[in-house]
Amino acid sequence: MNKNKSLEIRSYDYVNHPYERVRDALKHDAPAVFQSATKAAADRVRSVASALRVDVGGIALSADIKIAVNKIDEKTFDGVSTPVTCLFLEWEAASMPRLFPLMRAELSLYALTPTETQLDFLGVYDPPLGPVGKAVNAIVAHRIAEASVQRFVADVAAHLRAALSAPALSRQAVRK
Repeated sequence: MNKNKSLEIRSYDYVNHPYERVRDALKHDAPAVFQSATKAAADRVRSVASALRVDVGGIALSADIKIAVNKIDEKTFDGVSTPVTCLFLEWEAASMPRLFPLMRAELSLYALTPTETQLDFLGVYDPPLGPVGKAVNAIVAHRIAEASVQRFVADVAAHLRAALSAPALSRQAVRK
């Protein structure tokens, strides 16, 4: 791996609802969906970090995160009948962001079948703290980043499965 390149993380999950419903839920209020998912993901990252005893100079490698949805784009491709919706995200630690990587990612949604949608996360980050950060990343931080991304995607998918299965009035309440 080239030391000057960003590190890549990919994860995916499925939502057993039609693409249009999943797309509309995320286009309507992606931050609310992510907020409910990231609370659980951040808690799980802490438990992964503590199980691995990750502590560098008294600074824990887990943190609450804030997510920004920078852009939502719907693409169609020649020869492909179903569109792909891409949410362009950035996330960073809510406090002391310079100690943690800034994740730049694309969360793509597309239909697998008429009743199933795939969420596909592709993110890149640069380890913080220069050579020390690269060493910590090589030892353990990349595994923590992978675990947090996998949990995030799983939590977003679980939230969407539950919210989209709820009756219409309940779905309104879930979005708020």
